[in-house]
Amino acid sequence: MSEFYNKILDNNRKWVADKTLNDPDYFKRLSEGQSPPLLWIGCSDSRVPANEITGTQPGEVFVHRNIANMVIHSDMNLLSVLDYAVNVLKVRHVIVCGHYGCGGVKAAMGNANIGLIDNWIRHIKDVYRFHYEELDAIVDEEKKFDRFVEVNVIEQVMDLAKTSIVQNAWAQGQDLWIHGWVYSLKDGLVKDLNVNFGSNKELPDVYQLNKIL
Repeated sequence: MSEFYNKILDNNRKWVADKTLNDPDYFKRLSEGQSPPLLWIGCSDSRVPANEITGTQPGEVFVHRNIANMVIHSDMNLLSVLDYAVNVLKVRHVIVCGHYGCGGVKAAMGNANIGLIDNWIRHIKDVYRFHYEELDAIVDEEKKFDRFVEVNVIEQVMDLAKTSIVQNAWAQGQDLWIHGWVYSLKDGLVKDLNVNFGSNKELPDVYQLNKIL
């Protein structure tokens, strides 16, 4: 086994020892169930850890991560997580969090043939197509990249609001809010994009599903 592999096993044992030293019942309480108030939909990037960014503890954040924090309506992994979070755990907030310097978004700005992931990147390219006039007007490539990251998050929040899972929760009067953030790797701060939804009334009429009887 590699030195790194053995190190992370040792780290686990040290972590358990530290937790139980300060709180002997820590793991007993965690094992009894979870009721997190937040679902985090973030990027798989190893530099963007949900709990550390938000200063939350185990049991407070339900997490789904994928390349470029995408909300794709045919992604059963995402939909399963969302359904469980909304309908079983009854989370009150869902945050879609992107990050500046996202490799997936960067790839969508170019034309490189990467492999299987090209099929996933195509969804991010669709976002560029929706916003190409604004993005193409930005001369500075770094600023264009940053703005692309932001509009990608905005589109994912919109797509989240359109899902039947969220629509049905709102129709049943569930207190559920969805938000869009972008995290900066350079200073650790999040930018609230002020794209927040708490009702399907805030969506265009064509996306508002009728209440299920």
